[in-house]
Amino acid sequence: MPKAKGWYPAEWPERIRALANGELTPVDPRRAATVLLLRDGPGGPAVHMLRRRASMAFAGGAYAYPGGSVDPRDERPVGWAGPSLADWTRRLGTADEASAQALVCAAVRETFEEAGVLLAGPSAETVVADTTGDDWEADRAALVARELPFADFLARRGLVLRSDLLHGWARWITPEFESRRFDTWFFAAALPQGQRTRNASTEADRTVWIRPEDAAAGYDRGELLMMPPTITMLRELQAYGSAAEALASAGERDLTPVLARAELRGGEIVLSWPGHDEFTKHIPTGGAGAVGGDS
Repeated sequence: MPKAKGWYPAEWPERIRALANGELTPVDPRRAATVLLLRDGPGGPAVHMLRRRASMAFAGGAYAYPGGSVDPRDERPVGWAGPSLADWTRRLGTADEASAQALVCAAVRETFEEAGVLLAGPSAETVVADTTGDDWEADRAALVARELPFADFLARRGLVLRSDLLHGWARWITPEFESRRFDTWFFAAALPQGQRTRNASTEADRTVWIRPEDAAAGYDRGELLMMPPTITMLRELQAYGSAAEALASAGERDLTPVLARAELRGGEIVLSWPGHDEFTKHIPTGGAGAVGGDS
């Protein structure tokens, strides 16, 4: 298999064995939100992707979508448009409305921080048309540095968060044996008219608008490194002829969390993601040499 295909760190077999032997206590996953930002182009929809810097401790060098961890301050009240918090709580399956709001706010905030795109507007029917300029960049940098709470940013600019522009897509939880764990809700949204993306993230060294089929083909050729949820969603997006068609289907999607399983069977570790046989790996217990091998 080409080196870039699949993302299975060399330390996983050792950590899996330690977990199975009761020598490893799983860390609690941090809540996170990620956004599949879509726009229409020749031949169908394209998705915005970024490549994480190779120096990043988590998924370095991998292609991903804009997103990141929830800031506890994302639970602060904000101007809100779209489905109610009660509706979002049911859709996302969170324990309470504060948690649902935090995830939606994190999705909108992270998209602005990493792509310069803001899903908010002066009213429930409008959206910001341009987020370029020194004043916007100063606010974006302050958000990234956690010097400016997202609620204060929206209030100061007289904006309401357009939750109706977001659509729940999937939920994946980092395996229990991973040292950095995230409980990530994936959302989908269309690029607002008039706005444009840019590489605003210090965590990425490249951004690209790409057709899902082209990105998936790059993964299959071993040219693009991706984690399981990333390539899974690219394959799912290939079924749609437009961004609107993809978003219209989001309400029917199952947000039951996907969590990897690791079992010791005879002389090997079997690593799998339920419902996603593509990623099943058979790893000899003698070492990590087959981690990147075919199932």
